[in-house]
Amino acid sequence: MSIVEGSGTKSSLRAAISAIGLAGVGLIAVVVAFGDVIARVPAGAVKVGPPSLPPQVVYAFGTDALGRDVMSETVHALTVTFSSAVLATIIAIVVGAIAGFAAVRAPLRLGIALRGIMGVFGSVPVLLLAVVAVGIAGHEFAPIAAGLAASPSIFNRSFDRAMRLARSRHAEYARATGIPASTLLRRDLVYEVRGNFLNVAGRALASTTIALATLGFLGFGATPPHADLGLMIAAARATYLDQWWPALFPALALILLILFARLAAALDEGEPP
Repeated sequence: MSIVEGSGTKSSLRAAISAIGLAGVGLIAVVVAFGDVIARVPAGAVKVGPPSLPPQVVYAFGTDALGRDVMSETVHALTVTFSSAVLATIIAIVVGAIAGFAAVRAPLRLGIALRGIMGVFGSVPVLLLAVVAVGIAGHEFAPIAAGLAASPSIFNRSFDRAMRLARSRHAEYARATGIPASTLLRRDLVYEVRGNFLNVAGRALASTTIALATLGFLGFGATPPHADLGLMIAAARATYLDQWWPALFPALALILLILFARLAAALDEGEPP
């Protein structure tokens, strides 16, 4: 197999993986959009059925110790987690990817200074940054905190990619031939969006979902009755061994959301090519 054929096969595989991830994220978005229809009862409704029933025909995911329908609670919690993660992802893309791309076009010293500052924040774990931000701003700002916490690493990757592009031979040739800087900026932005947007968005969605679910599990995220998947898993920890279903199904929903987000990014880790 030639190098060209190998590269084509790899690209096709990555495209297929990304398509599977996008389809999965789209399916979750449909479930969230029709959550009130899919869920049998409102969020937090107790004594819907006998308490602590295992999964069966009537209650597909069983009931918890308070008689809540676990399937309905999982759908509502998935809605909270997914909606918050999407908001956090948008923040991470704007503050991270777009700002990193724009910083290369700023005066050199300012751009390098911003890269250094973001490099320091990027060395701190996302979860730790999110916990600190929530501690300062409050639980209701958890999505914003998760988005800002995920931004430094995205900023750094975007800045480094844009810097390599700005210093490439074809960019130097374009400037030497008198092509306006605004034209180069539009061209580079098109390349950035077309080549990296799905990867950046998928990684950001996975990262912010993990941060939000962990914040919820630790008690720093959503508060009842608007419980997220992390809080739902934490609430069932006293019965993990003898009543596994109240924790298993929200955990599976969380795993699928993170998995599909990573697949949408074609399992890309963001390393330089």
